[in-house]
Amino acid sequence: MRINRRRAAVAGATLLSGVVAAGLGTAGMVSSASGAPTGVDGTQVVADLNPLNNSGVTGKAKVVVDGRKLHVKVNAHRLEPGLPHAQHIHFGKQALNECPNVEMDANGDFRLTTAEGQPAYGPVRVSLTERGDTSADSTLAVNRFPTAPDGHIHYERHTRTKQFVANGIKRGNAVVVIHGVDYNNNGEYDFRSAGRSELDPALPAEATDPATCGVLRLK
Repeated sequence: MRINRRRAAVAGATLLSGVVAAGLGTAGMVSSASGAPTGVDGTQVVADLNPLNNSGVTGKAKVVVDGRKLHVKVNAHRLEPGLPHAQHIHFGKQALNECPNVEMDANGDFRLTTAEGQPAYGPVRVSLTERGDTSADSTLAVNRFPTAPDGHIHYERHTRTKQFVANGIKRGNAVVVIHGVDYNNNGEYDFRSAGRSELDPALPAEATDPATCGVLRLK
């Protein structure tokens, strides 16, 4: 399935294969896009988003944690305009809790895939969708992620997660990753430049390769 700007507006939700989904788990909870801010009583963590895969994408992310409640803000720039960008909070007890580096390019193809980066940032725990479910079940819910008008994402949402995930975020051990890299600059995610995604062969790797990453640190 190619994903261009027109298809991005109507694309159906696509989920991970059973093996990958089992590895990610289902830590998130159904969320609401409305509600009052969590306020200054919560623990604030912030991340500087830095480019991966020579994307040039930069930005900031902030999460306020109050119990199991999360108030998430993401501002990112130089993304692929008009294309969906999956974005998540990653956390794993066995992960390095950091962003990946070029040494993690296991097959030497000069790009980092999501799977190659997972030892660094861990599995998906919260899917930063614009509506509906925010659990790992929505890791590849293509039609519910931001489409970066003019190459920018300005995202804000309230949601909930499991307590151990909230605790990991508060400790400064969680990582924000935004995906989507148009390697051949043709205005769509296709199979020509990088082939199929290792997460779902129905999707181009361009749609799932990480574009930017930042560790959420205590403010």
